[in-house]
Amino acid sequence: MPPETRWLTPDELRAWLGLVTVAELLPAQLDSQLQQDAGLTHFEYQVLAMLSEASGRTLRMSDLARRTNATLPRLSHVVRRLEDRGLVERAPCTDDRRATNAHLTEDGWDLVVRTAPGHVETARALVVDALTPEQVHLLEELTRTMLQRLDPEGRLTPPLDEVGRG
Repeated sequence: MPPETRWLTPDELRAWLGLVTVAELLPAQLDSQLQQDAGLTHFEYQVLAMLSEASGRTLRMSDLARRTNATLPRLSHVVRRLEDRGLVERAPCTDDRRATNAHLTEDGWDLVVRTAPGHVETARALVVDALTPEQVHLLEELTRTMLQRLDPEGRLTPPLDEVGRG
């Protein structure tokens, strides 16, 4: 006999429904801004942004997948589209011929530089500026705790301690 279901309390239900609603609405808002400003999806922008921050604007595809929380097949499909637009190039890794590197082109770099201010402003307007500094800190703690459950081995979760420091 399965254990009895632990139903959500009213407070837990409100928190859960709020989280689900944010998870549905936020990506659409981010996509809308990026489509309008740069013809990119939010995920495509994340790929370009992670490459823009990497040494030599180049990452192994496996490292890029980790930094963008993507599977390799999904990333490969998106990088192909970005290659078609001249924003990214792929080449064999010089250290390991079995691996492939993705490199941000000059056109890709220029697009990130032009797009980043509007993206940051959207992130501020939708999330960051709606919160107090204490709430921002709490949000970081909450998301870190949830990510430990969602991705306990850290395969898809970027190293958050490294983000924004450097």
